[in-house]
Amino acid sequence: MFSPLALRRRAFALCSTLLLVFGLCTTAASAADQGFENWIKEFRKTAIADGISPEVFDRAFKGITSPDQWVLDKASYQPEFKAPVWQYFDNRVQKRAVRMGRAKKEQLQPWLDKIERRFGVNPNILLAIWSMESSFGAILQNDTVMRNVVRSLATLAYADPKRKKFGRQQLLAALKILQTGDIDESHLTGSWAGAMGHTQFIPTSYQAYAVDIDGDGRRDIWNSVPDALATAANLLSQNGWRKGETWGYEVTIPARKLPAGKLTLREWEKLGVKRANGKPFPRPEDKAELKLPAGREGPAFLMLKNFFVIKRYNNSDRYATAVGLLADQIGGGSGLVRDWPRPFTPIDAAQVEELQKLLKARGFYQGEIDGKAGSGTRKAIEAFQKSIGVEQQGFPSKEVLERLRKK
Repeated sequence: MFSPLALRRRAFALCSTLLLVFGLCTTAASAADQGFENWIKEFRKTAIADGISPEVFDRAFKGITSPDQWVLDKASYQPEFKAPVWQYFDNRVQKRAVRMGRAKKEQLQPWLDKIERRFGVNPNILLAIWSMESSFGAILQNDTVMRNVVRSLATLAYADPKRKKFGRQQLLAALKILQTGDIDESHLTGSWAGAMGHTQFIPTSYQAYAVDIDGDGRRDIWNSVPDALATAANLLSQNGWRKGETWGYEVTIPARKLPAGKLTLREWEKLGVKRANGKPFPRPEDKAELKLPAGREGPAFLMLKNFFVIKRYNNSDRYATAVGLLADQIGGGSGLVRDWPRPFTPIDAAQVEELQKLLKARGFYQGEIDGKAGSGTRKAIEAFQKSIGVEQQGFPSKEVLERLRKK
């Protein structure tokens, strides 16, 4: 037998499907909304018992009477393929991000200096995180992506069995943020999963690390870039960031098998692992771990302590590597010595935008013109390649762009 809550969830899911396909089930939809409203009433008791004032709760939930289906769609989305390593890095460590990072660095230098003095974190790392998390704040202007955090988290807590606990925990934290007065309910926006502000903190992480460095009395990571960057620096600092040290080194490796785990840089050097740029390791006694994100055919790295600290922000080797590489280039570095292996001739972000525009003009692409070659762009390329009778690889390549220009 199903519980009443389970029955309501099944009814809501069935109703949503019918609405999308046939535009029917109006009566059942109303019942599903009523179930959500009943859940809000029950959760109100939990929130008040946890210290949330009735006034704050009621203001936060004013006008929220139904779950956000877009949030549920995002929560249930399963990508058809894992992005190849070259695609992940091409979309993040690219000329536009480097150029914008350098411009923001010049614009914010006094704040970055202040943040570095207080937390000891390299400003280039913070700028790279800002780029990775919100494209230097551009995502905050996208009303499709930025949602009401209270509604999003309530939706997950009510209608997503996998994220029910997460949704409740983060929703309580979000209500406490409102109660502190750092932000008001009309500006408490975030991603479908409740990641907020320029540097995309979930509510509990915000509570743990948020900083008011601009001195206006509010820890405002939505509207104050200094607060957002200082908050990111605080997270890294509290998780063991080593001041004055880098995150890792690109290296060359010998053909023979190498050990797993951490060794000192001196020990790695004795095994034939050298810096790719030919320079010596500054601190040969530092311990490092060898990482090969694209296997032996791609660039190799010795990762230091700060690499693993970056992973406390996002527990992904790719993410931490991209942050480090982008930070190095923002700081004036020249990029990789050995590029990612690709089965095509790569193009930059501006050229990917041109490719997307040409695909859209020919009816193959319906997504955003953002210079990022995601699954939608690759499917559009495949459709275009099929239409002209060539192999359907789906790569955003110079060859595809040149064919589109000729059409």
